[in-house]
Order: sequence, then C-alpha cells, then structure tokens
Amino acid sequence: MIGHIQGVLTSKQPPEVVLDVQGVGYEIQLPMTCFYQLPAVGETIKLITHFVVREDAQLLYGFISSSERSLFRLLIKTQGVGPKLALAILSGMSADEFVVAVNQNDVSRLVKLPGVGKKTAERLVIEMRDRLKDWQPATPFTDNAPLDNQGTDAREHPADARADAVSALQALGYKENQAEKALQKVYSAEHNSETLIRLALKQLS
Repeated sequence: MIGHIQGVLTSKQPPEVVLDVQGVGYEIQLPMTCFYQLPAVGETIKLITHFVVREDAQLLYGFISSSERSLFRLLIKTQGVGPKLALAILSGMSADEFVVAVNQNDVSRLVKLPGVGKKTAERLVIEMRDRLKDWQPATPFTDNAPLDNQGTDAREHPADARADAVSALQALGYKENQAEKALQKVYSAEHNSETLIRLALKQLS
C-alpha cells in the first residue's frame, strides 16, 4: 500500500498530475476540489494516496487531506461505486458538502453528478449515513479561493484551455455535449483550464 507520495509537481493535466520522486514519475488522479489547491508546477507537494490494483492497471488516487481520502474509501465500499465514480463525486462537491447532502437526504443534489442515477443516489444516502455519523469536517473548500491560482501556466492558450477543460470533464464522467454546453456559459479567454473546469462544474451541479 502506498500511503502518501512527496515529490516535485512536474505536470498538471486535470484530473491527473505527475509527481517526480527521485527521477520516477508517478501519475496520480485527483478530485478537482483537491486539484484547485495544488501549487505551481515545479513546486514540491505531499499527497495522501489510495492505491488500486486491477487486472489491467495499477492506479493511484491522490488527496490533499486524509479526511478526503477516508471519504473516497467509504464511497468505493458502496455498491455500484468504483474509484472513477468516487472521483467524479468528490470533483462535483467537497467532502463536507457531500456529508451535508447525505445527512439531509438530498438525493436531487446527488443525481446531478455524472454517473449517479436516482437508485445510486438513494443507495449512497442509505449506506453512507451510518458510515458518516462520526465524520469530522475537513477544512471546507470555498469559493474564496482565487479563480486563477499560482498553479496555472499563464502562457496557456485559450483554445488549449477549453480543450483541456472538455477533456477533464469527460474524464470525470460528463458527456461531451454536457461539457461543451456548461463551458459555453462560463467561457472567457482570460480563464485557464482549471478555472473553466471549476466554473463548469458549478453549472453542472
């Protein structure tokens, strides 16, 4: 089991990053709520990780805090929820927002997430309620964070930013037409890909 990785952030391609650890590059997928908090490329960062071994792949999922990883692990214990869907859920809302939705039986909020139908949302509410009874809130993700943070490459071309945003949203489970429609509402040539993804996810939630 790989519990955490500390290294130099060499690549950011939502929802995946590459960390260089003594010459070895580790590809790690993060929920977007964690992605927004990353430093600039070239900086050193420590990520809490969850390692998944499948017949056809070995995958690393990364988180800023242990509480986010704990929720991810609780999510994938739910029937019908795998790592990809759990990543999408934690990209569409923060860990604490998800806990609130479960405690308030807010099925309508959950079904807006990609890959979460009504039955899955109802199952999440039922199964997760008991698992989350002792939940300790993490530092909440808020909209006070700057839209264009230091982790952004200022040289990113607007067309590339939009294409990267579409690709990231599709990786999170949204259909291309859904991604394009959401981006059309929030697009600005001044926004980088991370900002576009963040704003688009608000439209889709």
